Amino acid sequence: MATQTVEALVAGGKASAAPPLGPALGPLGLNIGEVINSINEKTKNFDGMQVPIKLKVNTDTKEYDIEVGTPPVSALIKKEAGVEKGSGNPNTDHIADLLIEQIIKISKMKEESLMGINLKANVKQVIGTCNSMGILVEGVPAVDAIKQVNEGKFDEEIKLEKTELSEEEKKKLEEEKKKLAAEIEKRRKKFESLAKKIIDTSKGKSRGEIKTKLVEAKVPLELIEELLPVEGAAEGEKPAEGEVAKAEETPEEEKKE
Repeated sequence: MATQTVEALVAGGKASAAPPLGPALGPLGLNIGEVINSINEKTKNFDGMQVPIKLKVNTDTKEYDIEVGTPPVSALIKKEAGVEKGSGNPNTDHIADLLIEQIIKISKMKEESLMGINLKANVKQVIGTCNSMGILVEGVPAVDAIKQVNEGKFDEEIKLEKTELSEEEKKKLEEEKKKLAAEIEKRRKKFESLAKKIIDTSKGKSRGEIKTKLVEAKVPLELIEELLPVEGAAEGEKPAEGEVAKAEETPEEEKKE
């Protein structure tokens, strides 16, 4: 039996006979339209995402098998949450909220690669990833959501494998996301004011000493790097982009560049 494999990256649910997929399928003598439809059916849950697929073809019988890879859990979470990246401070800055139906949906999409013994275990794995991204689940931090799963709060939804949201639920999630963004901005302004006060009252001290004070005051690291001048820079002069990182590189790192 002669087998040929075609690998490609396709748009979820929207593959076409255009390059690179079409030209690769043509010489195999397959019904290209049928194959494209099969690929789109298998990848429809990944709408808006690039999905790796592997097509294994028996060149004698023209039978084929389609294997669909999946993006990482974090990418699926971002897709469901409608965000481009996770939170820079996941313990304090929560950027979005997901409902249990969305968690179940992701768990089912990744069931072949997750290590849980059943759907409930996989649901907890997905929620665990939400924790490191600053994503709430059912309005609570991910660690609390896992406790609720253990207590059986979502057993019915998991048993029924519910994955759909109503339009009203989607609207509420968008409103919640806006509310969370406003809270983050409010918190940022508070820390920014505190950081500037510490920096102003610490003139004459080394950058390291000032940074220690800022860290002790729980000012987010990204805000510290944004506001704290590079040691040796002129007072009031804002360092060029990337200068902060370069100033703190070790000699070994400099040699690698």
